[in-house]
Amino acid sequence: MKYSQDQVHQLMRSTHTLLGHNEFNEKAWMAHLVGVLEFHEYRYYVLHEPLISDSEYDKLYHGLKKLESAFPGQALPNSPTQRVSKDLTDSFDTVRHTVPMLSLDNSYDLGDLQEFDRKLRELAQVQRVEYAVEPKLDGSSIALVYENDKLVRAATRGDGEQGEDVTANVMTISSVPLVAAFSALGIQKVELRGEIVIARKVFAAINAEREVNGEKSLANPRNASAGGLRVKDPREARRRGLDALIYQIGYAVDKTGADLLHTLFTQHSNNMLALAKLGFKVPRDQSKVCMGIEEVHAFIAAWETRREVYEYETDGMVIKANDRQVQDQAGFTAHHPRWAIAYKFKAKQATTTLLEVEFQVGRTGAITPVAKVRPTELAGVTISSISLHNEDIIRQKDLMLGDAVLIERAGDVIPYVVKSMAELRDGTQRPIVFPRQCPACGSHTKRLEGEAALRCDNPTCPAQMEERIIHFVSKDGMDIEGLGRDIVKRFYALGLISGLGDIYSLDLRSIGQLEGWGARSVERLAQGIEESKTRGPERLLYALGIRHVGATTARTLMQAVGHVLDLQNMDMDALTALPDIGPKVAKSIVEFFGNKANTELIAYLGSKGVVLEKQAQSGQSNALQGKKFLFTGTLVKMGRTEAERLVEAHGGAVLGGVSKNLDYLVAGEKAGSKLDKARGIASIRIITEDEFLQMIAAG
Repeated sequence: MKYSQDQVHQLMRSTHTLLGHNEFNEKAWMAHLVGVLEFHEYRYYVLHEPLISDSEYDKLYHGLKKLESAFPGQALPNSPTQRVSKDLTDSFDTVRHTVPMLSLDNSYDLGDLQEFDRKLRELAQVQRVEYAVEPKLDGSSIALVYENDKLVRAATRGDGEQGEDVTANVMTISSVPLVAAFSALGIQKVELRGEIVIARKVFAAINAEREVNGEKSLANPRNASAGGLRVKDPREARRRGLDALIYQIGYAVDKTGADLLHTLFTQHSNNMLALAKLGFKVPRDQSKVCMGIEEVHAFIAAWETRREVYEYETDGMVIKANDRQVQDQAGFTAHHPRWAIAYKFKAKQATTTLLEVEFQVGRTGAITPVAKVRPTELAGVTISSISLHNEDIIRQKDLMLGDAVLIERAGDVIPYVVKSMAELRDGTQRPIVFPRQCPACGSHTKRLEGEAALRCDNPTCPAQMEERIIHFVSKDGMDIEGLGRDIVKRFYALGLISGLGDIYSLDLRSIGQLEGWGARSVERLAQGIEESKTRGPERLLYALGIRHVGATTARTLMQAVGHVLDLQNMDMDALTALPDIGPKVAKSIVEFFGNKANTELIAYLGSKGVVLEKQAQSGQSNALQGKKFLFTGTLVKMGRTEAERLVEAHGGAVLGGVSKNLDYLVAGEKAGSKLDKARGIASIRIITEDEFLQMIAAG
């Protein structure tokens, strides 16, 4: 949809002619208005160079709406008014991608790009590879399907094989053409891959408007764009100011079904040029074709210095083989193409001031120092609190109150203090003093031998109990809908809940009288509590918050007994004989079940209907009988918890760490230290997620 200078002049003359009319009452105006509005949307949303004011655009837009109302059913498919659906969606259907949307391998080290280049040249049997390098946009992936020139479907990435149908919301995005002339290129059906993003300045304006309206600010452009794709009302999606940049053609066939990717679209850079001419927004001006990996290095280094002035958030650069033949020769793994890699920029850093340190008491009594810093914008988020973990870290980093400190977001997610800037001290700084009494209950604190954490040993400490309740009702615990963290805190402060047992004897009538609580909210809470009773003994064991007992250990324990309370009969020797349970974990379990108050609590929960006994499971097979598994990295087709349950459902066991007892390590994306350790043990077989699923299917 690239307009020539003559077309621009003609469309502007048409614009002024149309603006001179106060009423549009003839159907003949309809196509004319659509063409003019398409042109102005392209100028505004794609080029960011509007030629008319918002009010002038609105006049033309509303004139078109009136015409379409006057001639029902006659609206053109590419009319801007069709970008907002009249029907609200209650849920999103799941749709299968034409071809899988794989992830990219990635690295933070430029040296890794050398190895990537070496392997690619070896696979493709070439001396040098031509690369297309473009920004790695920090948004939400999308797949757009066009048939016979019309946008027929838009889907999120989902699990890579299938995603959510968000067509109604994507149609509100003005940089997504509703109709594109693919047929002029001989294309009958095409699937495009892109990223839904929000420009920095648009995001800032949206938050300013939300603040004026008393609405909660959106956290960052990435989350806001992903959320905008999934709102139930397409009109709200349009309010988000979403934008779409296309970065790949994933599938293209002609009317006979013949593949065009290997005949028409042989070079990635030319593909982007073709899409730009069709009216799509592509990161063309910020991209470069580089001959050889050395030129790639230079371009990345230059680009990283200006990432902050780019109109969209980015977290790295994508390097792709530009030639389709090289891509075909390199092929794919189960998770990513071998011909592309993402280079991730170093985590963003900033300097701020350490103002105070608060000491927070957790559910196990551990007292965690939390730095309160001067609010600082970092990677799209305002940072004001940072965990300092324990006293040893504070001493190692030589932190003092009033220090200028360097902070960073690990993986652009979790903030931490890198170091203090001792050279900037002026004598006003003060040492950080750890409390001798628990800040919540006043009990003495102590530090156990071999532990870094300071602890409150008072089991009735209110801060500990509040955190235990929050853990108990959490998603990985008993998963009680309607009892989130803030609600637990409110109920605890009001005395409605003072312990775990109180959850199953809540005074729902009193809750219904609280501000903000209606009959529907109370009903949902009651249902959530009732459903939690059937979560099973493994979930209960984890939810109880026994020190050192995570979800994996809870499963191991329940494989050894039939009833939760049977664990009170197991001593240290019996427990340490179980897989991956050492003396420290065993001691914690013995101490917990040796406490009468704890066993009485469990018995009480059982009396209220909470399932304490292991249930016989149907539909099991012995495909994994006697085999021990461990998962690392991110799985594509299922969550970690689901995978672990599959192992147990088919006779296998899940271990908590890498050891000689392990049979299989299932390595997902971004596998870390567990993978490195497993490679050093010859008896462990490292398999992919697909191979794991094949083992089950074969059984």
